[in-house]
Amino acid sequence: MFTQLKNIDSAFKHIKTFSIFLILACTLVSGFAIYKSFEMVGSMQEKIYILANGKALEAFSAERKDNITVEAKDHIKMFHHWFFTMDPDDKVIQANISKAMDLADESAKKQYDNLKEKGFYNNLISANISQEISIDSIELDINQYPFVFHCYATQKLIRSTSTVTRKLISQGYLRNVSRSDNNPHGFLIQQWEILDNRNELLKP
Repeated sequence: MFTQLKNIDSAFKHIKTFSIFLILACTLVSGFAIYKSFEMVGSMQEKIYILANGKALEAFSAERKDNITVEAKDHIKMFHHWFFTMDPDDKVIQANISKAMDLADESAKKQYDNLKEKGFYNNLISANISQEISIDSIELDINQYPFVFHCYATQKLIRSTSTVTRKLISQGYLRNVSRSDNNPHGFLIQQWEILDNRNELLKP
């Protein structure tokens, strides 16, 4: 009888030990599964899908500080593109200037007003001149705020009989603003000025 009790007690201990290990194993497996689930959800939230030309392109979100140089330079590039890209059509000029004004403060408006007063835009239209710009390089200092930049570009004034090439050097500052559809990078150019805009080459 005592032997049977010992066997029952021993069996109970074994079952108890086995149950404890089983509970611990289930807890570890459950904890690992929950951890991996959160990790997977976090990873999926970093993925962004952009629809471009009917195709879904995968992108990844990142902290602003990781992309600040790239975004700032693209903001500067797009501002100069809209401000200096023109065709001999008043509606085209106004549409492009309007897009440029969304990316800069009143200093850009002053530059536009100066050119307008000098008859620059009327001359483009009357002489059927198109203007293009290509950015050669952008120097950006992000160690101070607002960020100071220098933009080096080449302008082309295209006539039916000739093309005038000009070198353009401008400078200004960038400060942070809220992102919007009209200002996707969330920067604003301020104290913008043209340092040099001389004719470089005349091609017949």
